[in-house]
Amino acid sequence: MNRMMSATALFLITLAPATAVEMALPTGTEILEVNGSITSSNADGKAIFDLEMLDTLPQRVTKAITPWYTGEREFSGVIISDLLEYLGASGDNVTFTALNDYAAEIPMEELENLPIILATRVDGQELSVRDKGPLFVIYPFDLDSALYNEVIFGRSVWQVASVTVH
Repeated sequence: MNRMMSATALFLITLAPATAVEMALPTGTEILEVNGSITSSNADGKAIFDLEMLDTLPQRVTKAITPWYTGEREFSGVIISDLLEYLGASGDNVTFTALNDYAAEIPMEELENLPIILATRVDGQELSVRDKGPLFVIYPFDLDSALYNEVIFGRSVWQVASVTVH
């Protein structure tokens, strides 16, 4: 009986990191707040990130021509599906809100099936607020030219300040 309880306890402990991550508080400038249906947080049910924290998560580079810049540019940043998985997010949609309160909703299924990034850099340089930063939703235009359309452009929020999972 004790062996069975010990084995069950050990099993549950190994599952814990998959359902909740203990997060540190940001030490640098806060650039992102994620709230809504998440299981991991570091501030009253929400997760707050600085650039260094986002840089520790899986990254992707997207080289693409976009309507927002001249010529091909290299965007790099955290893969949104990995960020959401890290936070234990669940829901049908995710809303990305900019500093100016512009918001766009992206279906969770789309985020799970495409390597969409929350770009922190363009051509290796950190995105500033003046240059559509600190965060910019960038679709993998380099993988699928069909993504180059008005619906996706509307979902490509720049100056992202917060994300809400619902």
